[in-house]
Amino acid sequence: MNIGNTGFSNLPEVVKNLMIINGLFFLGTLSLGSYGIDMYKLFSLHQFQSPDFMPHQLISHIFMHGNFTHLLFNMFSLWMFGRILENMWGAKRFLVYYLITGLGAALIYIGYIQFQIYNITSLLDVELVNQVLNASANSEIFAKPADILSMQNLYGLINSPMLGASGAVYGLLLAFGMLFPNSLLYLYFAIPVKAKYFVMGLGAIALFSGISNNPTDNIAHFAHLGGMIFGFLLLIYWKKKGDIYF
Repeated sequence: MNIGNTGFSNLPEVVKNLMIINGLFFLGTLSLGSYGIDMYKLFSLHQFQSPDFMPHQLISHIFMHGNFTHLLFNMFSLWMFGRILENMWGAKRFLVYYLITGLGAALIYIGYIQFQIYNITSLLDVELVNQVLNASANSEIFAKPADILSMQNLYGLINSPMLGASGAVYGLLLAFGMLFPNSLLYLYFAIPVKAKYFVMGLGAIALFSGISNNPTDNIAHFAHLGGMIFGFLLLIYWKKKGDIYF
């Protein structure tokens, strides 16, 4: 597969501009905080119950990253797989796919968190739930000791934002695995694995990690799954229309 010159100036337009936008959002996050502008509050994805939720966050969270390593990994993956897909599909189809998988990641993640919120609120009195909804980070929550842990968990679920391009990136990985299933990818730049097995492994890890619900794990595994699920559905839809072949 000949993809030509891979220098930054020769990147396809959408991939290049997505990388620039992500970089600008990251720089804005670092620099604007000193002026009282909280980019995480404005553009990361919050739950519906949070006072910080705004509809645009369903898309804007894709451009936010928590640290440089987070940004670097996602932009490397966007560069590695996105340029191949955009060169094959064209700019419009690639951008549609990227945004839909990012949106799908947000919807699946929100649905999973809402399920957890429902499970907790069903065990608490309405008054205690309202205390959590009206609490700030420094509020003292008044409840019986048996309810405090549930209320703290509920507060965390409602007020912990999700951010990053990982959901859309997992969608790109899914597309690459379906379109080029026998292409070799190299784990740790040394171990060759066929793309189809690599993608299946990533999906299995995301599902297992999400179900495990490790309280010390701050990775949005169900967002990763959401990107893959919506990517799969979109690819199947395009294939049935005869727009793409694999």
